[in-house]
Amino acid sequence: MTTRRVVVTGIGTLTPIGKSTPDFWNGLISGKSGAKTIEHFDTEGFPTKFAATIPDYDSSNYFDRKEARRLDNVAQYALIASEEAIEDSKIDLESIDKDRVAVIVGTGIGGMKTFYEQSVEFYNRGARGVSPFFIPMLIPDLVPGQISIKYGFRGPNYCVVSACATGSNNIGAAYDAIRYGQSDMAITGGSEAPVTQIGISGFNSMKAMSTRNDDPETASRPFDANRDGFVLGEGAGIFFLEEYEMAKKRGARIYGEIVGYGYSADAYHITAPDPDGGGVQLAMNNALEAAGIKPEDVDHINMHGTSTPLGDIAETNSIKKVFGDHAKKINLNSTKSMTGHTLGAAGAIESVAAILATYHDLVPPTINLMDQDPECDLNYTANEAVARRVKYAVNNAFGFGGHNTSLVFKKFEE
Repeated sequence: MTTRRVVVTGIGTLTPIGKSTPDFWNGLISGKSGAKTIEHFDTEGFPTKFAATIPDYDSSNYFDRKEARRLDNVAQYALIASEEAIEDSKIDLESIDKDRVAVIVGTGIGGMKTFYEQSVEFYNRGARGVSPFFIPMLIPDLVPGQISIKYGFRGPNYCVVSACATGSNNIGAAYDAIRYGQSDMAITGGSEAPVTQIGISGFNSMKAMSTRNDDPETASRPFDANRDGFVLGEGAGIFFLEEYEMAKKRGARIYGEIVGYGYSADAYHITAPDPDGGGVQLAMNNALEAAGIKPEDVDHINMHGTSTPLGDIAETNSIKKVFGDHAKKINLNSTKSMTGHTLGAAGAIESVAAILATYHDLVPPTINLMDQDPECDLNYTANEAVARRVKYAVNNAFGFGGHNTSLVFKKFEE
């Protein structure tokens, strides 16, 4: 089967270190931390009292009061980032066939804020207290649904849910929809809004998060010997994708090209990574094969890099097994050191970072890397951005349940 090239012509981001793509990129290359003490609810009694939240987020800046009340933050974030991606693409929405535009955007959890608030309403007021908008605000598929309703896009519309691999899985699905001819364009990526009382409590109960309450900005420490867990984050990352010939015909600015992806499962544990890394290696090998490139062609890997004691070592060892001696020549990084772990949005936000690295020939740093773990012995681009040619960049994203995803991005060439 003949396949088509797929390019990125628009990008939208809403993150703890920038509420637009230019601000996000500037935050990345300057090594900005988005972690701060939580102020929008009382954290007394919580082991973790901080998170990476959208700074000064006010829904009234984007939505009228009635609309905002009917949208959980997870949908709000996705709509905001989608609008930026569409505007960034400079597409004329009145001139395109909206039957050929897919919306494939995911969230790992869905409307967690809504779930918590409506549970409280039910407890206090009984069944009559539950909003009629509870279910539409809660379920993950209403994120792409709301985007398609706003713009009238009638192509494939759904979400893939795979925990922290969600954003990457949805980008891969949209890539397939275009390259196999089901669509000509797509809005794709991920969104998450988990910084709630129940979200913090749940991850604290798992002992998965950092408790460095005295210094939130340095709490996310991927590959550092003193890391003590991840920092919960929120936000959205969205791509506007197009079939290459159509983008070329309209003279679109092209950020880069998606050339392959690989998926796999650990088949090991509900939360812990497989220490042998077989599933992770399978995903990366599949991605390289799909892209038609060799391990030594890769210049940069945006790692999953959550700042957990087991995960960082397991991913490092998997990279060494896949890339061999070339692993030491790759500029690796973890943008979670700055954004925190945005769960279902992580793979999408980090894919934005990866493709911008190819566009700018600049690799953002891993910040807070002060005492590198001897078992994490590769080049993680510590603390300062590095200028280098980046022809091929890989993004890794892994999720609870053993879901593994690797995407391959290429610097655009005619």
